[in-house]
Amino acid sequence: MKTDWRKEFNKLMASLKNHKEAEEVLDVLLTPAEYDELSKRWQIVSMLLSGETQRCISDILSVSTATVSRGAKEVKYGDSPLQKYYDRIKSK
Repeated sequence: MKTDWRKEFNKLMASLKNHKEAEEVLDVLLTPAEYDELSKRWQIVSMLLSGETQRCISDILSVSTATVSRGAKEVKYGDSPLQKYYDRIKSK
C-alpha cells in the first residue's frame, strides 16, 4: 500500500510538461509552509554542493545543524541524484 501512492505521485510528476505545471501542482498539493520547507531543503543541498559549510548554512537559513546534517547525508558520497540536478541547473 505504501508504494502505491508513490507510484501514483511519480506518474503525476512524470506527466508534467514544464516547470509551470510542476509549480501549479505543488501549489495545490502543498501548504505554503510545506512548499517553503521543500524549497529550504533544496537550498540546503544546493549550498552543500557549492561548498558551503554546514554551520554557515545553518546560520544563513536559520535552521538547525541537524536539519543541515540530514541534507549532508544525502550528498556525502557524491552519487546523490540531487547532484545530477544541481549540475544540470548550474550548467545552464
